[in-house]
Amino acid sequence: MAQLSSAFFLVCNAPFIKRAVASAAGLLQPLERARFLDVATEEPIVAGVAGRYAAALFDLAVEQNNVAEVEQDLAKFQQLYDLSPDLVRLVKSPVIAGEDQARALGSVLDKAGVGGLTRNFFNLVARNRRLFAAPDMARAFRALAAKSRGEVTAEIVSAYPLTDAQAEALKASLKDTVGKDVTLATKVDPSLIGGLVVKLGSRMVDSSLKTKLANLSLSLKGGH
Repeated sequence: MAQLSSAFFLVCNAPFIKRAVASAAGLLQPLERARFLDVATEEPIVAGVAGRYAAALFDLAVEQNNVAEVEQDLAKFQQLYDLSPDLVRLVKSPVIAGEDQARALGSVLDKAGVGGLTRNFFNLVARNRRLFAAPDMARAFRALAAKSRGEVTAEIVSAYPLTDAQAEALKASLKDTVGKDVTLATKVDPSLIGGLVVKLGSRMVDSSLKTKLANLSLSLKGGH
């Protein structure tokens, strides 16, 4: 734990640390190739609290040669977060003490089989009162891991969790589009009503009913 705390102090307080990563989101239906001709070379920077913590965790995972294990653990956390309103409340609550957040989340992670470096990471994040950014940290780490493998990361926001079959179909479709292996960073947002929000590099495609209704509303208001 001392090693983790020391590394995070050095990395998270360095004033000019920047990590280039590929962030993205995708559609399950076929996409026009023209929309994504250059996304494979676009590498937006993951900045802010989430980016700095993710970069520090990634560096430690590389040092300990367990990037794959940490990536799997973070995926477990993201899945739990997407499916549990109680966990969302715990993570986002500004009134629960950091010690209490760390203890409660630790119990959840133990049951999910998440331990080692990842568990220590979440413990530190909670005690530092940064747990609200944990989902973004998880996605940023996965983007860094994907980039290190020469993959493109697609950030997917859907109304419901994607099934394994849907995720595989989406990755195959995006690979055909960008010409590289694609890693999905998924997030659930029930307010989308239906459809998906897809981001690849700086390109975003939103097929959700929520957006279509909002656009229709603006059009109607403009007609008066």
